[in-house]
Amino acid sequence: MEKSLYFSTMYDLIIIGAGSAGLPAGMYASRYKLKNIIIGEMPGGALSTSHCVENFPGVLSAPGAEIMDNFKKHAENAGSEILQDRVEVVSKIGENHFSVSTMGGKNFDAKRILLATGNTYKMLGIPGEKEFYGQGVSYCATCDGNFYKNLTVGVVGAGNTAITEALYLAEIAKEVHIFVRGDVIRAENIWTEKANNTSNIIFHMNTQVTEVQGNMMGVTGVILNTGENLTLDGLFVAIGSTPITHIVDNLSPQKDGEWCLVVDQRQETTIPGLYAAGDVTTNSNKFRQTIMSAAEGCLAANSIHEDILKITQ
Repeated sequence: MEKSLYFSTMYDLIIIGAGSAGLPAGMYASRYKLKNIIIGEMPGGALSTSHCVENFPGVLSAPGAEIMDNFKKHAENAGSEILQDRVEVVSKIGENHFSVSTMGGKNFDAKRILLATGNTYKMLGIPGEKEFYGQGVSYCATCDGNFYKNLTVGVVGAGNTAITEALYLAEIAKEVHIFVRGDVIRAENIWTEKANNTSNIIFHMNTQVTEVQGNMMGVTGVILNTGENLTLDGLFVAIGSTPITHIVDNLSPQKDGEWCLVVDQRQETTIPGLYAAGDVTTNSNKFRQTIMSAAEGCLAANSIHEDILKITQ
């Protein structure tokens, strides 16, 4: 049975996004005795789809879903409410009053909003990409690169992210193939030169990956637009990402050139009372790691606690 408080209660904080930024923010907000609710389409966020995580402090090796399940339990045990739903509209009614409407038809009011919706990686949209996501297809070399020690991997992209990820992978993998759709590498010269001088990096210009192949064990190779079948153990797609910030576009917060929300040292956006944490911000988007998102979420909760104290004094 749905609680009637979904329709009437004024929350201190509504957290939009139930991933590695939103859940820690809820946990800290609850410890500060702030009445809060976390609303997200997929509790656990993007990390919950990672097959194995080995770079989160204190966790030697664990499935992403297990780590995020612990995040969720921690927030719930501290006192956060968690609702699986999609936020469609955020409106600012007054100085300390926001309203939120969800796809499920629920309406909420809060004194502060924290946007922690993360980003969505741009996909190639080719056969096999979705099927082998987490089983050889990855969008984060620093997250999954260590699984490919002395193996052969591919990287799709031509910008800074693609080239720097290829350089990182070259220190781990036996061989790294970079697939560039056109005839120009858009990365900064310093990275391009370093990649060109790395013996186990091979460039494929004017080349597109048209299909990812594999079996029950994971990725086994790719088919190229040249007709070539290339054997690979993993494929990293680095063609960009899009922060999920459209929910607050009607409030007109400032964004940077990559459409990330500009925040100050307190994680507050240019809209008073609207905070952001994780991959939607100008900070975490430069180094997309769970620990960065969690830290920003906790910092935002602390800042919001300071705000609420001022309101109630």
